[in-house]
Amino acid sequence: MTSNLQQSFKNIFNTAVTPRTFFAPGRINLIGEHTDYNGGHVFPASISFGTYALGAKREDQQFRFYSMNFPDKGIIECDLSNLNYDPSHDWANYPKGMILTLMEAGYDISHGADILFYGNIPNGAGLSSSASIELVTGVLFEGLFEKNIDRIEMVRLGQKVENEYIGVNSGIMDQFAVGMGKQYHAILLNCDTLDYKYAPVDLNNHVIMIMNTNKQRTLAGSKYNERRSECEIALKDLQKKLPIHSLGELTTEEFENNKHLITDEINQKRAKHAVYENARTIEALNQLKQGKVENFGTLMNESHISLRDDYEVTGLELDTIVEAAWQQDGVLGARMTGAGFGGCAIAIVEKEKVEIFKENVNAIYKGKVGYDATFYPATIGDGAKRLDKGELI
Repeated sequence: MTSNLQQSFKNIFNTAVTPRTFFAPGRINLIGEHTDYNGGHVFPASISFGTYALGAKREDQQFRFYSMNFPDKGIIECDLSNLNYDPSHDWANYPKGMILTLMEAGYDISHGADILFYGNIPNGAGLSSSASIELVTGVLFEGLFEKNIDRIEMVRLGQKVENEYIGVNSGIMDQFAVGMGKQYHAILLNCDTLDYKYAPVDLNNHVIMIMNTNKQRTLAGSKYNERRSECEIALKDLQKKLPIHSLGELTTEEFENNKHLITDEINQKRAKHAVYENARTIEALNQLKQGKVENFGTLMNESHISLRDDYEVTGLELDTIVEAAWQQDGVLGARMTGAGFGGCAIAIVEKEKVEIFKENVNAIYKGKVGYDATFYPATIGDGAKRLDKGELI
């Protein structure tokens, strides 16, 4: 694949220069949804799908971006002196934002570059393609311009792009998982302190199956920011009595004893999800460490129910595919993953029953929704990195 992309780079940019190749994965979140911006824990893993970026420095200050996923957009050009957000630049605003944010952080970028992007993350699937583009741009510029950027700082800068440049008020989980991923491991991350630990993911004779509803979702246009605001109001109500800085600081018992302080019933439900989901996430790590995969699956099911009933971010497609998965033999658990409102769900499925699982779930899903879902096993891989010559993902 890498050699084909290099030839495409030369053809598209009409150059004999051989570009350097970088890769950043997408991510799934095993459990811990909508807890990241509430100061709680998440449990993501980087996956083998992701974004390739091939780049070569230019002598001038011109940037040329091309995505093989959006060939109709052609080459998008801008100058080093003007990296401001431009709606007409569409997807290219993500790498532009990352370059500008790196410069604002004090990293000297004196020349432009030609950059080819190719992603095999399904567009709009909720597997974090935007963070993948941000972090692959970060490692590309670290490599091309011979910088040494602390990886946690790069993760923070990626989140800053999302929040301030793109305008999506998301937490740090996506960029952290994409930037800090480790093969065969998930990351238990405290989003408040950025304390983290790697946990081997050993599911015995089961696999993680990604189930793409094929209903696209866009964060900026969804109710994501609305949910965040509801949680912030709930937190302010609780702070009238409790000395806390985030919902993630509360145990479930503390929440139950003080939930009456939250004056709005809807906001109380949102806060309940954040607190209980955080507790489930910490418990999930403990269960996996003990090899109790069945208990981990039960926690996944509880997570989805909470996201459906208390946080209300699932919808017809996600509920249909998850509930269909729950009905199948050999399934330990299933839940939506990502922000919701479409995108993907995941299930833990017995290896020997994968094919009948896909067939049965898709039949139920198509019968209710009207079109097919897509299924693929999740392989947990490394975080963002340079690809050595000939290395494949």
